[in-house]
Amino acid sequence: MAPEIPPAVLNALISAIAILLYAFVWAATRDLPRSAKVLARAVPLVVGGLVLAADTPLPHKHAATPRTVASRPPQPAGTPPRPAAEPRAYARIDTDETRGRQPPEAPRAPAGEWDVVPVLYGTDRVRTGEPRRIAYSTDRGRRLELGRALVTVPKLHQAPTIDRPFAIRVPYFQITIYEQREDPRRHFTLKEIKALSQEEFVKLARERVGGGRTFKDQALVFVHGYNTGFDFALYRTAQIAYDLKFDGGAFLYSWPSGGGVLGYGYDRESATQAEPYLQEFLALVVKQTGAKSVSVIAHSMGNLPLLNVLHDMAPALPRGVRLNEIILAAPDVDRDVFANLAANMKQYARGVTLYCSANDRAMDAARKVWGLPRAGDVPRGGPIVIPGIDTIDVSETSTDVLSLNHSSYAEKSALLNDIGLLLQTGERPPELRIPILERVRTPNGDFWRYPVASR
Repeated sequence: MAPEIPPAVLNALISAIAILLYAFVWAATRDLPRSAKVLARAVPLVVGGLVLAADTPLPHKHAATPRTVASRPPQPAGTPPRPAAEPRAYARIDTDETRGRQPPEAPRAPAGEWDVVPVLYGTDRVRTGEPRRIAYSTDRGRRLELGRALVTVPKLHQAPTIDRPFAIRVPYFQITIYEQREDPRRHFTLKEIKALSQEEFVKLARERVGGGRTFKDQALVFVHGYNTGFDFALYRTAQIAYDLKFDGGAFLYSWPSGGGVLGYGYDRESATQAEPYLQEFLALVVKQTGAKSVSVIAHSMGNLPLLNVLHDMAPALPRGVRLNEIILAAPDVDRDVFANLAANMKQYARGVTLYCSANDRAMDAARKVWGLPRAGDVPRGGPIVIPGIDTIDVSETSTDVLSLNHSSYAEKSALLNDIGLLLQTGERPPELRIPILERVRTPNGDFWRYPVASR
């Protein structure tokens, strides 16, 4: 392991590099007009000041310690202590209502400044060794690997964002100029990540699935989309589970996305080649974790392998096991292919919901690449409407420019609330769950949309 650079030396090195870069900027702008020259030389100073301000930690009265909730109810006073078990839920699950139904709890130590969300994952990425933990690259491993990550979520987290350190990166390249120090009091972090055998995975999965209160015996599987690294996929899965207060088993399938905006072709081929491993993973969750209800959320390009897998797998579901909700968020799938694959899906799940948007820039780019509208797009003629699938136009809630308006399913509270209601009640049609939704009637069937006021 390489020796750690002392903070003082590292700060001096960063300062020297910053001075050299600023000298270069000063020299390169000397022939510009006066106003342009002043602006060009002032911007780096302003950005540097903001970076220093962002990296200044907030004062805290005591050291931070993570908090998890024990998987078993507390024992009565006087009973011998027993070994700690796998954490079941996290703080936001302990509402006043649920606490009223539990046995009296023993006094607890002061709460920490972050919670821990366990995420059980499957991936066909190549595992790589890093000095402090294992990681997964953008390369294809051509096999299924299982594991568990413990994701910390700061108590200061504001739903539905993913709080990560401030960073300055070169656009379109994987080059980081500066990145703020990671702090679990303020950021999502990976407390632990561990590869597991199938036996270990099933054991932990059964404990998570069976130990829920609000979502007992339920599993939620997330399949990420285009331009998504492995770590960020873990953060997104934890964020969705945490903000939905989902205390069942949270699962992630991560196919080998290149994690770059210029890697569309690579990502599409990688998503398709991952289908056998995704099918193996879903079969494991459905058949061996004890889940009586399995819901799936697929985003963007992750919809294509999921649709193909469900088309082959759903008819063979074990007796007594039925998919609960299938949520197809901004699917980057040709509309005709989507119609063929999704036509019979309703008979294998309690409900299927499609979220689409007219102002999703990633959908617009995909349409230009392929020359045809995608299933997650809303062209002038309206969204795709398929019998048995609730199509909801979320254009009026998709306003997040920094994520290309492409993660609004998880970054807008209104949509997360709807997903939470779907998982809890499955109430349909959609306007019964969300009264502000407008029903739009078309010759092909009805769809729903958020009104302009929902911005």
